[in-house]
Amino acid sequence: MSDRATTPAPDGSGPAQLPDPARPIAAGYAFTGPALDLGALLWDGVCHPDAQVRVPLPMLNRHGLVAGATGTGKTKTLQLVAEQLSAQGVPVFLADVKGDLSGIARPGQGGDRVSARAAQTGQSWSAEGFPVEFLALGGIGHGIPVRATVTSFGPVLLSKVLGLNRTQEQSLGLIFHYADTKGLELIDLKDLRAVVAFLTSDEGKPELKDIGGLSTATAGVILRSLTAFEAQGMADFFGEPEFDTADLLRLAPDGRGLVSVLELPAVQEKPQLFSTFLMWLLADLFHDLPEVGDTDKPKLVFFFDEAHLLFHGASAAFLDAVTQTVRLIRSKGVGVFFVTQTPKDVPSDVLGQLGNRVQHALRAFTPDDQKALKATVKTFPDSPYDLEELLTGLGTGEAVITVLSENGAPTPVAATRLRAPESLMGPLDAAELDRAVRESPLHGRYAQAVDRESAYEKLTAAQAQARPPAEPPGTKRKKAPAEEPSLVEQVVGSGMFRSLARSVGTQLGREITRSLFGTARRGR
Repeated sequence: MSDRATTPAPDGSGPAQLPDPARPIAAGYAFTGPALDLGALLWDGVCHPDAQVRVPLPMLNRHGLVAGATGTGKTKTLQLVAEQLSAQGVPVFLADVKGDLSGIARPGQGGDRVSARAAQTGQSWSAEGFPVEFLALGGIGHGIPVRATVTSFGPVLLSKVLGLNRTQEQSLGLIFHYADTKGLELIDLKDLRAVVAFLTSDEGKPELKDIGGLSTATAGVILRSLTAFEAQGMADFFGEPEFDTADLLRLAPDGRGLVSVLELPAVQEKPQLFSTFLMWLLADLFHDLPEVGDTDKPKLVFFFDEAHLLFHGASAAFLDAVTQTVRLIRSKGVGVFFVTQTPKDVPSDVLGQLGNRVQHALRAFTPDDQKALKATVKTFPDSPYDLEELLTGLGTGEAVITVLSENGAPTPVAATRLRAPESLMGPLDAAELDRAVRESPLHGRYAQAVDRESAYEKLTAAQAQARPPAEPPGTKRKKAPAEEPSLVEQVVGSGMFRSLARSVGTQLGREITRSLFGTARRGR
């Protein structure tokens, strides 16, 4: 999908002549190897289709940032890049927060606007759809359900979802450690709630005595947070079958990369949840993939939309884990692009690792906007452009770009008019989405939730069996208790739970090895 020949000017008069200041910029994007075509160079408001702005394919695992105010064209940029990656045989993951990206599965619709954009940017546009897998968190919405077990999600990410503070996060880590070492797999939230309740019971308190214990107050906060979380309908996200992130690395039968689109409109009102789940997917890939070093093309490019939600209110430990994951996952062949409004939304330690930048227009209506604009300008290399003026004057579908060249050096800053996506620029209807999901090869594996017998179910069954037999006729009934014990109290008070707590300590070699985020996987 690369137009290497000199392209005529839009008015048909022949190759456009570049002004002298723009020539070094254009030369900085004259790569010899495979590359993605982003658009044409802009100088003094004039588009030069013979000066193509591109990004080398091998550099896509050096990470990147797509930023800009709402309505400036970020979504279309993601679509444009995803199409070309797919065509080059690179799988792509996209988080579709608003439902705007599902159209990538269908050929686009031409018209005067598309024709004009293609002429301006030197693009040979043709309508084309791409191989897409639609996913949905917990099956809420249109897509193959994406679930995680509580055990694999881990205490750090779960603490972020539950809104726990640092002390509570550490206590939750202690609970996970206990469950790991005792072979108590936490599949869903019921399992975790039962273990928390047990460890604060008279029978369970000695279990943690040697490693610090768990205060009743902290346990109460965790239990209340879990209850509130479930009351919001969040329990469906945890359970089995757990999504295997290796399914994000597939190719279509024709060799194109599969575009996995996580449909999020049904949960867009729960940003902390979906942003943390995106981090779980990335951490799980990091946990499982082998080291490959630098490759001719990435194994996967992962677009992390609404990235500011991941970092908002995050603990220092959480931010450190994000930073390390981003730094190290490059050597496993995965490129990560954070998508947000301004670079200041991303911590500096993470921003410093993002070698490819696509900055759409910024607004400067308020003092805070002006401060953010100045901060953004400082993150770019020196440039002959007046970036403050340029960034506030870019039109929709235009951006300021700098990427890593084939030798790893930053390219000159280039104002760019971006190409038009070749797939449908808009959402598919619900019926078409559902049909695509039913026809997916993953449907049979993930569609139906499985609630296999785990600790919670076993203990609940044991408590039911321990109830006294029915009294014979004529026997005087005892006064009923004022209040039935809760299900958790029934579970942790059962004889089987106490027996289990004693016996699991004899199991050896069951402790789970956890990665940077405390994520884990017993096996697939």
